[in-house]
Amino acid sequence: MKRNFIIMVLAMSLLLSGCGFLDGNYVSVTRHREQRLTSQNDVTSASNYLELMDVLEDMIADGREVAAINVAQYPQDALDDGMEMAIRHARENYPIGAYAVEDVQYELGTSGGDPALSVTIVYQHSRAEILRIRRVKDIQEAEKLISDSLEGYESSIVFLVENYFDRDFTQFVQDYAAAHPETVMETPQVTVGAYGTGQSRVVELIFTYQTSRDSLRRMQSQVKPVFDSAALYVSGDGEQRQKFSQLYAFLMERFDYKIETSITPAYSLLKFGVGDSRAFATVYAAMCRGAGLECLTVTGTRAGEPWVWNIVLDEGRYYHVDLLRCNETGRYQEKTDGEMAGYVWDYAAYPQCTAAVTVETAPAEETGETTAANSNEEKS
Repeated sequence: MKRNFIIMVLAMSLLLSGCGFLDGNYVSVTRHREQRLTSQNDVTSASNYLELMDVLEDMIADGREVAAINVAQYPQDALDDGMEMAIRHARENYPIGAYAVEDVQYELGTSGGDPALSVTIVYQHSRAEILRIRRVKDIQEAEKLISDSLEGYESSIVFLVENYFDRDFTQFVQDYAAAHPETVMETPQVTVGAYGTGQSRVVELIFTYQTSRDSLRRMQSQVKPVFDSAALYVSGDGEQRQKFSQLYAFLMERFDYKIETSITPAYSLLKFGVGDSRAFATVYAAMCRGAGLECLTVTGTRAGEPWVWNIVLDEGRYYHVDLLRCNETGRYQEKTDGEMAGYVWDYAAYPQCTAAVTVETAPAEETGETTAANSNEEKS
């Protein structure tokens, strides 16, 4: 009875092992992916350096720690050199290996009388982390993945780009956050790592926020109705200047604003009336785009101090709009480059604003200008 029990246990162990025995210097038992085996007792084979590379890449992509490789067809006097080159490729050139592998060790023994290698891989990332690596075709797909991560406030993202070229991902994050204040409440600090060489790379982005994920999502849900209301506020068949003016009134009449900088600019501006020139310009630009209007943000200086304002496309012509300056004068104003005394910006980076402006001298009701006196009437 006892003997039968021992035999049954040994039989179950062989069935569950997924790999055969190696005779000689060591025994290695490991699981292999089913699609690469013809039976449970198959051992992976390699007869040249390229096949060794393929075996290691397959192991790493699956997060496997041990494997047996039959090298009966591999020239024995070149085996050590070939294995060392394959390991160096797996750790430095192969993107997933460069990202995930800490060390690779191997020993030479036999399997069924044939020469075989026992390979052990030590990882600095878990198998679950390796299997979660997302795959994208090119940088454009990578940017879409990053933007979704920013809007979902993920703490990190790792992806494999098949057709990689150098990209300033930190700048992309900053630009995307500035262009989408309606969905990105806080611009995170970004740590970027790129792994591997050649056409494909693994990229890891780590996002560090000062505000909790739950709080950011709550803020996101609270500002969304404000942006939705702004799009509905503008007149559907009005002139573009009137629409720009209406959005100016919608935003500027919400609070007696306090000029301060916040790490959550859109939320602080729209919920508490606290913001700086950048917050006003980015929120206004997003509201304009939501209403189908073209509006850019300009980064420069005003009176020697860092400042951000807008450029709008009004009936085919570009104009500068500084919301805080408009608020000081009490009405919406569009200005040409020549009328921006005291402002400095990179002239080559933005459209020229050279059209003649006549709206500032005409009555508000004829031009669509919004003043403190008539803005409440327009809202009603």
